[in-house]
Amino acid sequence: MAQATLTIDPAFTIGPVRRRTFGSFVEHLGRCVYEGIYEPGHPTADEDGFRGDVIELVKELGISTVRYPGGNFVSGYRWEDGVGPVEDRPKRLDLAWHSTEPNTVGLDEFMAWARKADVEPMMAVNLGTRGVAEALEVLEYANIAGGTARSDQRRANGAEEPYGIRMWCLGNEMDGPWQTGHKTAAEYGRLAAETARAMRQIQPDLELVACGSSSAFMPTFGSWEHTVLTETYELVDYVSAHVYYCEGDNDLGSFLASAVNMDHFIESVVATADAVRAAGKHTKRIHISFDEWNVWDQKRVESYIPSPTGDDWPIAPPLLEDHYTVADAVVVGNLLISLLRHTDRVHSASQAQLVNVIAPIMTQKGGGIWKQTIFHPFAQASSLAKGAVLRTLVDTPTYETAVHGTAGLVDAVATWDSESGELVVFAVNRAQDEATELAVDVRMAGLELVEATSYSHSDHTWQASPEDDSTVLPVANESARTTADGRVTLSLPAISWNVVRLRRA
Repeated sequence: MAQATLTIDPAFTIGPVRRRTFGSFVEHLGRCVYEGIYEPGHPTADEDGFRGDVIELVKELGISTVRYPGGNFVSGYRWEDGVGPVEDRPKRLDLAWHSTEPNTVGLDEFMAWARKADVEPMMAVNLGTRGVAEALEVLEYANIAGGTARSDQRRANGAEEPYGIRMWCLGNEMDGPWQTGHKTAAEYGRLAAETARAMRQIQPDLELVACGSSSAFMPTFGSWEHTVLTETYELVDYVSAHVYYCEGDNDLGSFLASAVNMDHFIESVVATADAVRAAGKHTKRIHISFDEWNVWDQKRVESYIPSPTGDDWPIAPPLLEDHYTVADAVVVGNLLISLLRHTDRVHSASQAQLVNVIAPIMTQKGGGIWKQTIFHPFAQASSLAKGAVLRTLVDTPTYETAVHGTAGLVDAVATWDSESGELVVFAVNRAQDEATELAVDVRMAGLELVEATSYSHSDHTWQASPEDDSTVLPVANESARTTADGRVTLSLPAISWNVVRLRRA
């Protein structure tokens, strides 16, 4: 059996655990909004049409922020279509997803849902087909108390108090040719700077996110960030990062090591941002909003549900409804490890998306709800990661991957909550055929093992379903024990997500 060791000292920290790391994303895409968070007439729906069973699972999942309303959708969105009397709202063609948007749910409804779900809103403005004026108008509508045209419009629509939205994305994936209103880095950087400057004239303390690359695989990656940040550095707080991973050509080993690429992606964006900082003689640092990330196998999704084409522009068609496996869940857990490991520079993140669309939560129209496999590592990390993220030394055997080069069999991160005296280790075993023995060496006396859990399955392709969503859950790892020298050892199952909790005696 392969053996790995983690060395952890609570004196060595990377930075605080940030609640915004555990954010999500709601886009007007497929059944995420309609039949997802919103379904009037559903047995659990409240007086506003929001599904109560979805809200319950959102809270159990531990979501902190929700990015809205897109995504590709926002680049053609007219925010004012979604406010005022519902019967007067226009239906529009959504070019991003070849659908019809009824505008039944808009800004006011989303904010009402966000309050009920106890999440912080993160708004995106349209810099694809629109610009500075429209961004100022939606900001005025959302955040000004009253006495102006747009703020009084909000009050007339039933929201007396301003929403106080702090985080705003300046467009979405504007480097992508698929984006409505796609721009070059210079074009977008100038527009983002003008928009940010004007928005800060209304509210100087906003937290603004400039569009980074749509993925590290884009041909303009790196040069895009450099150009955009050169234009916007003193006007924004974050640059976005987006990435999705899937298993390609039956290459499970590379897929399980996806976090190797995420680590490199983050470190490359940080290096570029810091190069702009040095060249511009700036004093502040730009941080990362990793506001789209997940496992997404586009070929697999299309095999389930083809996208609409031609003359058909349906309302809320099933789109991107990926069915997740246990291996997918292990990769999602590993990506969370990467995000936590870079908490010094990744200050916000949004798993895409929340309900039905490449999502941890799935619903049936008029019926049930269930948790996908990827629900469980996210919920555990969100619930248990508190205090500070620690520098974790991982001594592990390695293996070679076709995509990412050398990768460790074990990857891990740890958090330490000095108030409760709890240390939590999050670890994955990428070994495909056998368990790996893990020894956790904590350089701190007086910690006792509380529990250890593992998430795995003899068939890594197992998927949850509405009929059977609880067959695979994190279960107690009975192999965990404390040795005479104070270390904790346990056997990590093949292809597994693992959590070890220790607490001060």
